[in-house]
Amino acid sequence: MARILSLWLVLMGMMMTQAQAASRLDTTPRIAVLSAFEPEWQALIGRLEGAKTYSINGMSYVTGTLEGKPVVLAMSGMSMVNAAMTTQILIDRFQVGRIVFSGIAGGIDPALNIGDVVVPARWAQSLETIMGRKTDKGYVRPDWLTWAPDGMAAHGMMIPNSVVVGSAAEAAKPKVWFDADPALLAVAAKLEQSELAWCTRDGQCLAHRPKLHVGGEGVSSSAFVDNADYRDYLHRVYTARVTDMESAAVAQVAFANGVPFIVFRSLSDLAGGDEHANQMAVFMTLAAENSAAVVCRFIRALP
Repeated sequence: MARILSLWLVLMGMMMTQAQAASRLDTTPRIAVLSAFEPEWQALIGRLEGAKTYSINGMSYVTGTLEGKPVVLAMSGMSMVNAAMTTQILIDRFQVGRIVFSGIAGGIDPALNIGDVVVPARWAQSLETIMGRKTDKGYVRPDWLTWAPDGMAAHGMMIPNSVVVGSAAEAAKPKVWFDADPALLAVAAKLEQSELAWCTRDGQCLAHRPKLHVGGEGVSSSAFVDNADYRDYLHRVYTARVTDMESAAVAQVAFANGVPFIVFRSLSDLAGGDEHANQMAVFMTLAAENSAAVVCRFIRALP
């Protein structure tokens, strides 16, 4: 009986393995390269060689080679949920060994300028929050919410919170930060400071030459940030350099699946710190192209 049971378990394991393999649309080991919306996508897709398109849930996933490396490109659409769904689909349906995100962001660190490309070492969800109860002592969280991180100041009623998540390597626990892969960051840190675009196609030029910055913190949420007070809060409490609407979601999914990731974000605006109106509409294509240019140099440099 034990022998029959053992044989049955082996057969079931083979069937599950075959089913998993059959669910993959492509079995070539690839780097997944993500972007969120059209300008970011256009900055990358034209550089792809040998493109082959797959459609999943109405979205396109395109395999090919980029800088001589096998990749699969996907445009997630904006928002944390879209980014998380797209990342999980890539991991489930393709043979993804590393994840790279290329896109634009709002600048939080006052030391950064529009057009700069930032590669944060870790990411947090800035609106993973508790909306606190107003009391005579200020806004407070329920006493039983013990996983709220200590030492992180609130922004009015918005009290920072963590997310409980685990992986195959770690039991589920509260986490605020998700680390980019150290080996990938080391490659990014060695990239040459070659020239990045500083003028738009219609001749609007920045007053500075954009630069590459590796390290520090980034934050993401489902909010478009264009508020000077909240920008200052994110820099003070999260020491954030940039903010966007996807990267921390990609980071969490990558962590849960044990896949190394790295994010490149070029500043299209200053998230409320602009001198006058928000400048994203003016500089988003320039920023997307700067991010894509650095990503291509990064992929070329990967071992």
